[in-house]
Amino acid sequence: MASMLGGSDSAIRDIEASALQRWRFASIARSISTLVGRPAAFAIAVLVIVLWAASGPLFGFSDTWQLVVNTSTTIVTFLMVFVIQNTQNRDTVAIQIKLDELIRATQGAHNAVLDLEELEDEQLRAYLKRYEELAAGARERLRKGRLDTGSPDIKPAH
Repeated sequence: MASMLGGSDSAIRDIEASALQRWRFASIARSISTLVGRPAAFAIAVLVIVLWAASGPLFGFSDTWQLVVNTSTTIVTFLMVFVIQNTQNRDTVAIQIKLDELIRATQGAHNAVLDLEELEDEQLRAYLKRYEELAAGARERLRKGRLDTGSPDIKPAH
């Protein structure tokens, strides 16, 4: 793995370089994501809402009282969108690398599918159609009591 990420001649083609760099935001986003994903964070959020609702009579259910919670939740939601998206992007890249490695290391696997995420929608649909045909054929063979194993050739997507 170290040689894959090592020199400039062996850079991974289908992954943005920025996805592999250490960014302060990525570190902060990962920490925030871990913290707010815990049951205690949910309990604190519920407690804050209960306290806000309980304080309603104290403030006469005024517009300011409502504005406080509306503004707070809007700001938190807006910021969390970026934290969640960053975390999802990192997870997606990691999963894609793992899947690519499994395909690459599996004898008989089609290396042409290593970077499908880079293809245009039309090309993806062509590959999907071919794999659906392969699955339907395998189910038909099973129905007839035959084996559904093997590595049939796939035709390149047009």
